[in-house]
Amino acid sequence: MKKNLKYSLLVAVFLGLCYVYPYVFIPFFLIGLYDVMRNDNRSLQLFKKYFLGNGVLTWLTSPLNLLFDIFSLPYLNKGVYKLEDLPPAHQSEIKELIAAIKTENLGAEIEKYTEGLPRAMFFFKWYQKKVDCPIKVQAFEKDFRFIRTIGISAFNVRSSTTSHFGPLRACFRMLYCINDEKEEGVYIQVGDTKNYWKDEKLFIFDDTLLHQSFNESDHPRYCLFVDFVRPGFLTVINDLFVRCIGAVLPSMRGAFYKRWKVITG
Repeated sequence: MKKNLKYSLLVAVFLGLCYVYPYVFIPFFLIGLYDVMRNDNRSLQLFKKYFLGNGVLTWLTSPLNLLFDIFSLPYLNKGVYKLEDLPPAHQSEIKELIAAIKTENLGAEIEKYTEGLPRAMFFFKWYQKKVDCPIKVQAFEKDFRFIRTIGISAFNVRSSTTSHFGPLRACFRMLYCINDEKEEGVYIQVGDTKNYWKDEKLFIFDDTLLHQSFNESDHPRYCLFVDFVRPGFLTVINDLFVRCIGAVLPSMRGAFYKRWKVITG
């Protein structure tokens, strides 16, 4: 009842704003409508989540995200990517990170910091800014051309996220499962796409699409977590914006990951 009242109030406020400022709020709504329609499974629940739930920040940034789509031409946004869909220079940096993580034996060290925590995140870089992390991986210290955020996400036994949207798509998200998974209950879902970590350790996607990560197993799941600047004719503009985020919001990790325990040094 309270939730329905809240939704009704928000809708009434927005309709009032559209009436008073139609040249601002109607185009803003239409851009958001275009943005949310990129998702699969266009249900009432999807629209409620986007316009009235945890997708509101993504809606607020939708005009910016539309610009990032334009700056990224001629690379149309596929939503979910294979490594070979990216330009060679992007592929090279991602392969370099994967090769580095394969040589590290981080499981025991990660577990030492995450025991008893449902979900935890280690950051080595945040929008290119180096972060004081208790786990040291020398390869992550490099100044990459396209890779901007590097972290490790840890899901404990039978821990999952809620379905949610990322806020900005100047970058795309790359995940690489560090574990050698054998169970189907450990996966990520983006729209109609389910990536089971036992089948494919690498997954690249636009995280402004609705997505959810699952660990329904009896053991922890660890993933390398990377954001890289989107390729395109005007990649330099996307990158400039990402650098501005790193300069202006160096301490916002906690706000974006408030349901996680962010492990710092």
